Amino acid sequence: MPISPNQGSTGGGTTVTITGTNLSGTTAVKFGTKSATITANTPTAVTVVSPSGAGTVGVTVTTPGGTSNPLSFFYVGAPFKASLSDTSGATAGGNTIAITGTGLSTATAVTFGANTATPTVVSDGQLSVTVPAGAGAGAVSVSVTTAGGTNNGFTYTYVDAPTVTAVAPSSGPTSGGTTVTVTGTGLSTVQSVTVDGVVAPFAVINDTTVSVVTPPGTAGAVDVVVTTSGGSATVVGGFTYVAGPGI
Repeated sequence: MPISPNQGSTGGGTTVTITGTNLSGTTAVKFGTKSATITANTPTAVTVVSPSGAGTVGVTVTTPGGTSNPLSFFYVGAPFKASLSDTSGATAGGNTIAITGTGLSTATAVTFGANTATPTVVSDGQLSVTVPAGAGAGAVSVSVTTAGGTNNGFTYTYVDAPTVTAVAPSSGPTSGGTTVTVTGTGLSTVQSVTVDGVVAPFAVINDTTVSVVTPPGTAGAVDVVVTTSGGSATVVGGFTYVAGPGI
């Protein structure tokens, strides 16, 4: 007689179907010494709700004709999450993060707020999951569902992509060292600023302002790229390097 699924939460409550022959009139289904609640019964199947338990137990079916040989059922503890490799990202989603903890080998879903993603099980202690798109900027709860139940307790913050509306002053010497004020929106989580592809020192003033010191460059207009946890914003030709006088 097959049993499906053959594992479930230590807290019970798993719907289990046992198939076979001569199952009409089933009077009892035992998980070890505990009785399960019978919810459906036909000559070839009996469906029950598992009681609470632990470890591996034998499942038996009793009918007026006798009691079956036992089938193995494995109780699985609820998962425990220890950390998220990243706790924020773009509202558009698409980035892959790692979830570490214990009891994760049977994970079937990771939920970010109202949106669910299917994880890749790396090991019992780690999952890899691609973050789904969020409904908007803000924090959402993260839950992991396994055969042992669902565990909550972490939050993930969706961040809107940044915008840049101005770079001032917009020019300076090729020797670098010009302090530039970049203004826009969504700048509080700036991770890097590049000027013509060269990483520049920066300081976040607030969500709309970042102070940047230009690195040395080559004469001409170059792009300024601001990268945050929500994405990147590029100002094409946003800063112009000016060559010094030659004598």
